[in-house]
Amino acid sequence: MASIKVKFRPSTVADHEGTIYYQIIHERKVRQLLSDYKVYPSEWDESRSMVMTTQKSERKSFILSIRERIRWDVERLMKIDRKLDANGLTYTADDVIDEFARYSNEYSLFNFMQSMIVTLKQRNQLRTAETYKAALNSFKKFRINEDVMLDTITSDMMLSYESHLKHRGNTPNTISFYMRILRAVYNNAVDNEVIENRNPFRKVFTGAEKTIKRALNLTTIKKIKNLDLSLSPKTDFARDMFMMSFYLRGMSFIDMAYLRKTDLENGHMTYRRRKTGQQLTIEWTKEMQMILDKYPENPTRYLLPIITKEEGNQRRHARNVNESINHHLKKVAEKVGVLSPLTMYCARHSWASAAKAKGIPLSVISEGMGHDSEATTQIYLASLETSVVDKANALILKSL
Repeated sequence: MASIKVKFRPSTVADHEGTIYYQIIHERKVRQLLSDYKVYPSEWDESRSMVMTTQKSERKSFILSIRERIRWDVERLMKIDRKLDANGLTYTADDVIDEFARYSNEYSLFNFMQSMIVTLKQRNQLRTAETYKAALNSFKKFRINEDVMLDTITSDMMLSYESHLKHRGNTPNTISFYMRILRAVYNNAVDNEVIENRNPFRKVFTGAEKTIKRALNLTTIKKIKNLDLSLSPKTDFARDMFMMSFYLRGMSFIDMAYLRKTDLENGHMTYRRRKTGQQLTIEWTKEMQMILDKYPENPTRYLLPIITKEEGNQRRHARNVNESINHHLKKVAEKVGVLSPLTMYCARHSWASAAKAKGIPLSVISEGMGHDSEATTQIYLASLETSVVDKANALILKSL
């Protein structure tokens, strides 16, 4: 086993900060590992081999943070040494230092999470990769771009992050969204035996708070449908895509964007949900065709005028179109007197709400929307005929 000690090297310049380093001795060979931590001689306790501070010191919080980092570094070095020793192979102090450097590069949260994002993209799990990227960017803002090692993530750090998000005006569900992603990354590192589980997320909110569903009643949907927006082409397009989503049983925007011309055959639209992979079939109605006929044929393989170029980042293009639509839906909301935010996602909630109002069974609604989160419902839905859902949809569209 190696001997690991914390040392202090004073600066050659008087009244300047010196450097903390680690002395590693193995089989009588001595090596030094420099840290990035710098303190004044008065802040170093030689007898205890540790940084020190006073209650009145202006650098108290800074010194305490360095003390914590030193503790984590030493713990990591000892863990690496134990692992190398347990392998039963000959190793040197240089091997301990090399492994420490590799660990610092690969197992910081930023680097580890970025590698997971790359893997998700390679698996074509693009939506999940985007959510991980959003969570990483949020945590980077909290850390002011200062990386953190996975094994130094604590419950206090997560509580501070939670407070940071609340201060920025994030809702409980948004906070939970970020926390659950970070927890998944952390658990991945635990599963791969990179770190030991310290349960740093045990004190923060990772649940789901009930929110007011953004559903519109059929009377409001009918008003939106009948608006004359001929003088505002972009707003007209936003309204049409909103109605198309509603007609298509609350189809998500990303699924609409990737509908192919070949998916429409013999009066039925058959597609797979990009979120779950579940295959759904929808009867193509005259209402859907009327919207499609309003616009020039898409020059690409896609049916709707959302992704209109084969080249480039199609998902980014679809996201930009979605943002533009949601922006113009604000104008639609104003015209029909809707006070709550109106987005494409409202069409999905509205179809479900309309179906419920018509007395359509929950199982039929779930089938129509492609839900697969309720196992008991799905067992029943496996034998449900598509025509049952189409009749339910026809009942709703007839009300418009």
